[in-house]
Amino acid sequence: IITPDNQTILIDGGGSNSKDFDIGQNTMLPYILDKGYNKIDYVIISHFDNDHCGGLLYIMQEIKIGKILIGKQWEDCDNYKKFIQLVKDKKIKVNILEAEDNFYIGKNLKLEIIWPYSKNVIESNAINNNSLVFKLIYKNFSMMFTGDIEEIAEKAIIDKYQNKLKANILKIAHHGSKTSSTLDFLNATNPKTAIIGVGKNNKFGHPSDITIDNLEKKKIKIYRTDINGEIKIRTNGIKTKITTLY
Repeated sequence: IITPDNQTILIDGGGSNSKDFDIGQNTMLPYILDKGYNKIDYVIISHFDNDHCGGLLYIMQEIKIGKILIGKQWEDCDNYKKFIQLVKDKKIKVNILEAEDNFYIGKNLKLEIIWPYSKNVIESNAINNNSLVFKLIYKNFSMMFTGDIEEIAEKAIIDKYQNKLKANILKIAHHGSKTSSTLDFLNATNPKTAIIGVGKNNKFGHPSDITIDNLEKKKIKIYRTDINGEIKIRTNGIKTKITTLY
């Protein structure tokens, strides 16, 4: 994300299960440098599964990062341990956020933190279901980022916030998995547009037919990286334009 005052925000950065391919080194860093940026002002990590943070561990070593935002953690894992060591080595400031926090980035731009929540820690599939979920708000524009939450977390979020979840654009949780994006959650967020980050011909079969059906029932416009390639969203806070590579 590039803000109006040219601050940079990077949300997640996937990894590869192949030991011979470092996605941070081979994909993410070249992409960032090609865009003309040699530092990132804010890195936001939704959770510490490899497909969301693996590439970031390399980025943290190679370019300057102003600040990192993470959700409060209740589950340890190897990636989190590596992250903590890197933060210490590089002396990067970390903000730990949870439900009901607000984080401001420049004028008119804030993050409303929706999840995780200390008073309702989800034990089932804890890393995914306690993902950092937040709404990015710029003037009249809002986009909900959902990490890899599943139905159990979606229900807890609806119970907590009721009718305060509406967003113009929804980043579909868990790459369009059938475990997320229930009709109840789509009704609560009520987006006009859905963005699905998903690899072409992925081994999990994401996005699921159930998720696509739910979105189509709600007449939500779908963009997905496996079909559309890079998806660009540009807004002045009132009007929004979406363009795609394909």
